[in-house]
Amino acid sequence: MASALSRALKLPGKKGSELGDYDPLTQADSEDESEEDDLVLSYPRNGLGRDSGLTPSGSRSGRFVGAVDEMLDEDDFDDDDWREHLPSLDGEDSKDMQNRDQRRGSGSVVGGRSTDIDAKKLRMKHIVRTVAFLVPLVCATLLVLLCAFLIPCQKGKLRPQWERALGEAGGITPPAMALWDVNNDSEGDVLLGVTESHMPGNKVYSAVALSAVSGQIIWKKATHEWVMYIQCGLQINAHKSQVCLLISKSILMAVNGTTGATLWSVPLKNIESQVVVVPDLEGDLIPDLLIATLPADAAMDLSFTLISGKTGEKLGRSVPFNISGQGKLIGPLLHKTKQEAYYILFGLGNIKAISLFELYIHAMGEMPSNQELRKKDPGWEGLKARTNSSTLINIFGGPEDVTFLYPHVVGYDSNHNNLNTLSAQDSIRSDWVLVYGSSKLSVLRQKDLRKGWIFSSPFIHSQPTSGHFNSDGVLDILLQHSANGTMKVEIIDGANGRLLWSSEFACPRLDLGSSSVSTTTGESAFLFWASEPISAQKNATKTTAPPGATGEPLIRKLFLLHPAYPTVLLELNSTTDTAVTSAVTFDTQQEDASYITASSQPTPGSRPIACVVKIMSLKAAVAKANIVRLNQYKAPDGPMKPSAFEVNTFFRRIAFKR
Repeated sequence: MASALSRALKLPGKKGSELGDYDPLTQADSEDESEEDDLVLSYPRNGLGRDSGLTPSGSRSGRFVGAVDEMLDEDDFDDDDWREHLPSLDGEDSKDMQNRDQRRGSGSVVGGRSTDIDAKKLRMKHIVRTVAFLVPLVCATLLVLLCAFLIPCQKGKLRPQWERALGEAGGITPPAMALWDVNNDSEGDVLLGVTESHMPGNKVYSAVALSAVSGQIIWKKATHEWVMYIQCGLQINAHKSQVCLLISKSILMAVNGTTGATLWSVPLKNIESQVVVVPDLEGDLIPDLLIATLPADAAMDLSFTLISGKTGEKLGRSVPFNISGQGKLIGPLLHKTKQEAYYILFGLGNIKAISLFELYIHAMGEMPSNQELRKKDPGWEGLKARTNSSTLINIFGGPEDVTFLYPHVVGYDSNHNNLNTLSAQDSIRSDWVLVYGSSKLSVLRQKDLRKGWIFSSPFIHSQPTSGHFNSDGVLDILLQHSANGTMKVEIIDGANGRLLWSSEFACPRLDLGSSSVSTTTGESAFLFWASEPISAQKNATKTTAPPGATGEPLIRKLFLLHPAYPTVLLELNSTTDTAVTSAVTFDTQQEDASYITASSQPTPGSRPIACVVKIMSLKAAVAKANIVRLNQYKAPDGPMKPSAFEVNTFFRRIAFKR
């Protein structure tokens, strides 16, 4: 505004010595100190009004100055308005001055109206320009937001879900299954033992690798016998190429995990166990293998055979052990003590141990060159006196046979153990979960080989599962047992054997393994198969007839239990198929896990029962799960029942980890 005022009051007329270049805003710097300029500049300082009548001869009129003030008070003006309304200041005659005064006095109303109209037009122009700018901006913003909702950004690939039928189901015998990334796409692929009937009485056996993303076959390897076990993760060269082992009753075969091509094979008789990875015995910097054989003839002994991990050749001779006992073979398991000594745990109804150092000497007939193999633990060696043996160590034995023995670590599953020596470190020094007498559960401490506690229950028909249910940092144990058409699921405190959680379900005995999945909060989610839960109100009138006795198909349901909401189960899936084996694989990028099952599915007509493999994202299943409330677990004075919104909000935010 100052610049506009300066231009308006600039004297365009005489520029001689009398007035000079006049600028009222820079008057203080002017060399001309005439009386006329003093009068003009003294006007605002003297506070004279527009109509004061001070108009000396040859000076600017008071009306002119008042008109300038009026024009300064207007909201909207420009240079043209000043030039239109201001009189000329270059010495005009008095007649022109009078005419201008008359026109100014008579046209004040008209000029005011004209100014208002121009101001309205200018404001309207500003409004149109603003609208023209904001409308496209708002439309573009809405378009971007709409695209953001319709095409959300993804952190990675969505977890795959698919179903595929592969060959025949072998009754209730679970097929061999392993999870390993064989095509290097960061997804744990599925390897499965398959049986097919091409002609009546003629069965064809093979091992198949399926892509975890699409379910398509990556490779298929024919075998002469039914595949009992598949184990992956052995590294036998400098390129770290993955090797999978296919274990049948009389042959151990190593294949390339990417192509399925045979690397080596070794014939054996009466193979009974999975392969155990042991430290390098040959000095070729490649881990070697140990496997157990047990003939059906009771007169024969349990034997251990050492095998080169690089070539598949037998190392020395097989080492037999004359051990008494009947029942299921326990182990073999590799254990490393605090003294850095290696021992092999095994047994039939009981648990024995032998030093890897002594096993090597019996097999090779010489001292091992690897100094790591020569170590012994004095504490363990002192236990030999219990068995009056110079070789075997008595770990646990008694009148009751041992049913299960496995490392007390999260996610350990004897059916899906791998040969990756890095992941095996999680279980090499752990305590063990011990089930004996078919109804007693305990934790066997590795530091002193004593039972930490004992929990008694009805018949335990499947291997328990370890996970974190409470916040004490000690792994807790989930177990299942069945009787009279009712299955009971219990969670036992791993620190003291106290019952933490239990629920009953109306279903017959199901030999289905349970699973635990670690979450980012440090707690574990437990997965198990059952049927409808039995409420406390119906306990007194419940029937003992198992579901399905009336001819209706038995519906099996997959439940998820999280310790944050012990009164709630999530029903993730339901099926009439018989799920015979299951496993869990992880996606670290998505913080998600996939649940994989191999089940027996009836087929129409006289065709054999099909083996169906399914893979399901746990996050996707949780988002669509049904909430099942456990009334029998609700305490009268307990906390308020959580709302469905609260439960759904919690589980939709859950994230899994390896």
